[in-house]
Amino acid sequence: FTDGVRVDGETVGVDPATDIAVVRLTASNLHAAELGDSAALRVGQLVIAIGHPHAFHFTVTAGVVSAVGRSLRGRAGRLIENVIQTDAALNPGNSGGPLTDSRGRVVGVNTAVIPFAQGLSFAIPINTATWVAGILIRDGRVTRGYLGISAQSVDLDPALVAKLGLPAPTGVRVADVERGSPAYASGIRPGDVLVALGESLLTDIDALHRALTKDLIGRDTPAAVIRDDALFRLLVTPAAAPGSG
Repeated sequence: FTDGVRVDGETVGVDPATDIAVVRLTASNLHAAELGDSAALRVGQLVIAIGHPHAFHFTVTAGVVSAVGRSLRGRAGRLIENVIQTDAALNPGNSGGPLTDSRGRVVGVNTAVIPFAQGLSFAIPINTATWVAGILIRDGRVTRGYLGISAQSVDLDPALVAKLGLPAPTGVRVADVERGSPAYASGIRPGDVLVALGESLLTDIDALHRALTKDLIGRDTPAAVIRDDALFRLLVTPAAAPGSG
């Protein structure tokens, strides 16, 4: 800690799909950082990164949110979706440190940089991290359903929302569909916008990740899809995510 105190830690669980781990500390009188809402982040917003780059302890750098909803290959080779891109300087040793807003509220967990690139740093949104951490604390691992798509959050045309009577003005646009995947077998195609899966509204990519629980694996699940300005109902059967659990 900042006062030089060292304590023992125990790994509770690790989720390679998001590069998030939970460690239990044998210590008391610890003060938790205040968490923000990563869904409320906007491009251009000030963010601050804290970490120990190259063993320079408690280094603070600042930048802005360059983009949200990016996709990134993690250390395990898996695609991590919906990451925050920032130009705050991150280096080896920053991974796992907090990304905060200007009020000191944690909005992300620093995770990676693009080697030899300037101003390209990434963080896992805190909303994703807290969801993953809760499952790791409860189960020790995260078992996910799998559709076989790459996708991103998208704002919908207000006129289309009104025309179709949609409950939310956002959804999840499919960028690519893996051949032979559950999504491909169900008829989902690139360009489709997913707005519901089972009983879950898909207002953004995080909502899709939360909806793909282990309970849906192997079950025919209704999905609501917008295509060519019309609303379709499909059945999709999520599989277990490769390496999940």
